[in-house]
Amino acid sequence: MDYITLLRQFRIGQFALFDISLGYVGMLLLSPLLTKIFSKFHLHIPRATWLWWMFPISVVFHFVFRQSTPLMKALSQPEGVLVAIILIAMILLGLRNCSRIK
Repeated sequence: MDYITLLRQFRIGQFALFDISLGYVGMLLLSPLLTKIFSKFHLHIPRATWLWWMFPISVVFHFVFRQSTPLMKALSQPEGVLVAIILIAMILLGLRNCSRIK
């Protein structure tokens, strides 16, 4: 058994904790660069906002590249309305901290 399989066996429902934590660590590391890029467009997007947007951004990337993941499968089913509502709430919670730079 390789290490990735070992790490991915710990789950909450159908979602692997390793994947979720790796996504948040990646976004935590990328957020200063993303904030700097968006500051050139006169937008201040704090680190906490990028963390709120991690799941919605990952859904967009998985949709564009047609990757089948448990989250994408949950969204494609009729019961996925709850997941969609949670993603929309995450977007809105992130938007409340954004501001324009004058």
